[in-house]
Amino acid sequence: MPETVSIHFSPGSLTALNICLAIIMFGVALDIKVEHFTQLVNQKKSVLTGLFSQFVLLPLFTVLLVTFLPISNGMKLGMLLVSVCPGGNVSNFFSQMARGNVALSVTLTAFSSLAAFIITPLNFFFCVSLVPSLSGELKSLEIDFLSLIINMTSILLLPLLLGMWISARYISLSKKIAGPIRILSMMMLTAFIVIAVVNNQDGFEVHLANVFWIVLIHNGCALFLAYFFSKALKNPESVNRTVSIETGIQNSGLALILIFNFFDGNTAMAVVAAWWGVWHLIAGFTFSAVMRKRPIVEVAQS
Repeated sequence: MPETVSIHFSPGSLTALNICLAIIMFGVALDIKVEHFTQLVNQKKSVLTGLFSQFVLLPLFTVLLVTFLPISNGMKLGMLLVSVCPGGNVSNFFSQMARGNVALSVTLTAFSSLAAFIITPLNFFFCVSLVPSLSGELKSLEIDFLSLIINMTSILLLPLLLGMWISARYISLSKKIAGPIRILSMMMLTAFIVIAVVNNQDGFEVHLANVFWIVLIHNGCALFLAYFFSKALKNPESVNRTVSIETGIQNSGLALILIFNFFDGNTAMAVVAAWWGVWHLIAGFTFSAVMRKRPIVEVAQS
């Protein structure tokens, strides 16, 4: 099947999909407090390690991977897009499970989500520019950078700011609605993904065999590369675990929505993002379970 096969949604469906992600981010923001950002001052080394690992180390490593892997341009674009997305909120659960630094995990997730409206598109275009074979591919899609920024501001930044405002001003209300909103929004997003897979079953089946091992390698390298990067900087063990998880658990739901909105529903890209969303849960659970059994010998940060 040709790589140009795409997943198409009606304008109304795309609008609903964007609203769905906005609701997801609003639900995430209800758990974010202003004090989480004090970690930026109190744990500078840990926070900078995590941000560098997520925003620089993973994208550049992904550039290296897609340069040498014998895969289609669509899959390469999908890998790069996932690598520049902010961390997924499930990373906080995995950090707790792995006996990592949960406060740091929440801080990194909050900061990366708030900054994603500008960092994600800038990082993506920069990384694509480093891979000569992808320049023409991106031009053929005729992506409007300004429209991408506006879209990400509306579905990421504004819902996050609104959620944080409600969380700070109406504490009891935010506690009551946070859980139901997360459940409802995730059910909506899952329904969209299932419908896309069912309606484009042939295209997904063609790509999935290759995507399985590609995502396994990509995600596995992200987890271990980040862990040993943090370890090499002599961070505490709990920080190493959290940095690893924050780097390996990405907001693949955002990647999917961007693919449907700006990449003409490219099937190869969508399969990478969709399978990453499944696999990083399996990998994250496995990594956290193994780490949980290992003793933590903390060292003072320099």
